[in-house]
Amino acid sequence: MANSVLYEEQDEIAIITINRPERLNTLTAEVISRVAECVDQATSAEHVAAIILRGAGPNVTAGYDLVDFLANDDASEDEVWDPVRDYQSMSANVRSFMKVWECPKPVVAEISGWAIGGATDLLLCADLLFMADDAQIGYAPSRIYGTPTTMMWIHRIGLEHAKQFLLTGRPIDAETAFRIGLVSHVCEAKDLSMAAEEEARRFANIPSNQLALNKLLINQTFENMGLRTSQILGTFFDGIARHTPEAQKWAERITDGDFRDAVAERDRPWADYGQSP
Repeated sequence: MANSVLYEEQDEIAIITINRPERLNTLTAEVISRVAECVDQATSAEHVAAIILRGAGPNVTAGYDLVDFLANDDASEDEVWDPVRDYQSMSANVRSFMKVWECPKPVVAEISGWAIGGATDLLLCADLLFMADDAQIGYAPSRIYGTPTTMMWIHRIGLEHAKQFLLTGRPIDAETAFRIGLVSHVCEAKDLSMAAEEEARRFANIPSNQLALNKLLINQTFENMGLRTSQILGTFFDGIARHTPEAQKWAERITDGDFRDAVAERDRPWADYGQSP
């Protein structure tokens, strides 16, 4: 459905909104491809200086829609898992996420509510992250069923913090995210969109060619540090991590309708996400 992702242009900015609030704006193949299409549309619009990426309602995106993801998994119970086919499928998602990274225009992403798992593969490709003071971001799938595919974590927060939060899957609150340099700005949730739009509109005062050249230069530095190679490994390892015996048993519980209990069991030892005291 086209309305799963909304696109609009206001003044000199384009706003891309993931519009599945009833499903916590979780990501499906259709949503991911639509976001990429909207980025292309904004890139082609000469009067657009910058892009806003957000979620409808109080939650930006809770990551992949696991029920949808598992229902559309190529490998059935009677088939042998094909790692190459899995890699090709997930690489298509990475290419869509990287549209944000490769866009010559600045992209400001809003982090509201929860940004979990696959949501971070998308959002961390943005140039600037604006976060609500009550929001949380984290890669819970590292506890079971996944590894980051775009692998932006290590490049954005460094070795120590990447290990701190990826090995444990712990969520990061807004205060911590700002302290470790993960986000650019923190404000009250009610002011988040206004603050992000104000910043995005300021880019209209800089020639688009200057923005494009500086963004390319900054990004190229990180690519020279091995970003693309990390993405290849991250995408391959993601498939492997989702097909370990433990991960398959966990996924079967979700397929059987035991989603809440499966997630609760994953997070209960850490007392976070939905298991916070």
